[in-house]
Amino acid sequence: MPTYAYACKDCSHDFEIVQSFTDDSLTSCPECQGALRKKFSTVGVVFKGSGFYRTDSRDSKGSTVSPAPAPAATAPAATPAPAAAS
Repeated sequence: MPTYAYACKDCSHDFEIVQSFTDDSLTSCPECQGALRKKFSTVGVVFKGSGFYRTDSRDSKGSTVSPAPAPAATAPAATPAPAAAS
């Protein structure tokens, strides 16, 4: 179950609570019974495995993004042969 953070609009009391996705949001502060607001923060995501690609979860027929073109291959520069010793 996720942990939600709340802050009271009246007394600035901050707290966190574990709630189910289906539970209603809290509306009154446990300290002063004032109005609460839900605080939002970033979510930590860790991708593990051999790799994740932009096209992994997309339908190849419905994709409107074309892949980036591959860089053009260049021929190696010609180097002169060493001069024969006389």
